[in-house]
Amino acid sequence: MISMECGQWLKWLILALICPLTTAAPSGDGSCPEENLSIAGGSFALSNGYSDGSYLTYICPDEHYPSIPSRRCQFGLWTPKTSSRKTAECKKITCPNPRVFENGEVVPYQERYYINEVTTYLCNSVYKFRGSKVWVCQPNGKWNGSTPICGRDSDHCPDPGVPPGSSRTGNVFNVDDEVTYHCDSPLTLIGSKLRKCQDGGQWTGTEPQCYADFTYDTVAEVAEAFGNSLKTMLTIQQESEDDQHGRKICLNKGRKLDIYIAVDVSDSINDFKKAKQIIKTLLEKISYYEVSPSFEILMFATDVYRIVKMRDFKTMQVARRLSKVFEDLDNFDNDKKLDQKSTNIAKLYLTILESMSVEQIMNKEDFLQTKHVVIVFTDGQANKGGNPRPLAEQIRHLVIKNDPSRENNLDLYVFGVGTDVNTEDLNGLVSEKENERHFFKLRDLNEVQKTFDSMLDV
Repeated sequence: MISMECGQWLKWLILALICPLTTAAPSGDGSCPEENLSIAGGSFALSNGYSDGSYLTYICPDEHYPSIPSRRCQFGLWTPKTSSRKTAECKKITCPNPRVFENGEVVPYQERYYINEVTTYLCNSVYKFRGSKVWVCQPNGKWNGSTPICGRDSDHCPDPGVPPGSSRTGNVFNVDDEVTYHCDSPLTLIGSKLRKCQDGGQWTGTEPQCYADFTYDTVAEVAEAFGNSLKTMLTIQQESEDDQHGRKICLNKGRKLDIYIAVDVSDSINDFKKAKQIIKTLLEKISYYEVSPSFEILMFATDVYRIVKMRDFKTMQVARRLSKVFEDLDNFDNDKKLDQKSTNIAKLYLTILESMSVEQIMNKEDFLQTKHVVIVFTDGQANKGGNPRPLAEQIRHLVIKNDPSRENNLDLYVFGVGTDVNTEDLNGLVSEKENERHFFKLRDLNEVQKTFDSMLDV
């Protein structure tokens, strides 16, 4: 009797294990199931119905974010998978924890801080205050203003502060001292994880920030930051000098400038017409300045396509070369050339590296005197080609050659675009420079277009 009971129990156990697998099995035509896709408190949209490759994007009301940004139909299953016990839901947006403030007091001191809630900061008597004394939690999940810091004047470098949502190791700020930062889980660090105090009293790298998955930059702040970068990059100066933001203007009169612009048009972004318009708008902004750069224009997904090659741009005998770039963009037919099913960011950086290497071979002296700028638009969700970071490092080595005095010869920018940006990986592909930003995060290509449209022309 006992053995029969055990046998029956084993039978039911096997059935319990098999049944869920059977019901979740992918369909023969590659389409995904229509069940269990809803989100509590919100809705969803599909890029291509329930067919293979379709993206599901969750939509929440204002001041809320989806616990799962998006999903994709692959081989008859939605990825990422969700637990039957924990469905997607819309949650209230919060700002990163400001209670990391050191040597002073945060008011009010509470567990979470929601949109429009206000905090104020006071220093202990022996410390001096820098930054914004009053902060307001913004709808994009960021605090307005600059990081509040209670510092002392006894060190060589000023206290670099502790951005909200982070922790810092290192509290001595003399020459060659280092500080390192970590973000609270599940926040992601952008900017510099490690910073070093230099002889001139400045910290290396970029001030870090901690972003949640739902954190995006506003059009206004990106337009200001990137617009200032363009001004610094493109304004001709007779000799190097510090601008009002403390950046070193290094493009002297007669100096050459090579700009590589690349847009991700894989299925996860999938707006080829908008990608073309963004490139045109950026080129128009650049054309307003006295500098006449050389360009390479690329689009990428599974493969990389050079719409305009750097070598061709430099050698073609066309009086109005920018109009020729626009013509090449208009003539590029994505339906015939682009496989958009995957994203190969590593191949993009390899292609740029190859172009730079050709330029170095063709004229080594010119290459050494050229400022190189790479501007990439992508969500960072690479599913082919491996890690692009080693190739970005090879680009750095090719241009900078381990010579700190050549740091200003290279600027690597990335615009993280989309509802599910791989912030951590993309942060590893950008330049890290004091008082400058090289990584920006926007919801879609329409936001990028608005950014460029709103940038003030100088």
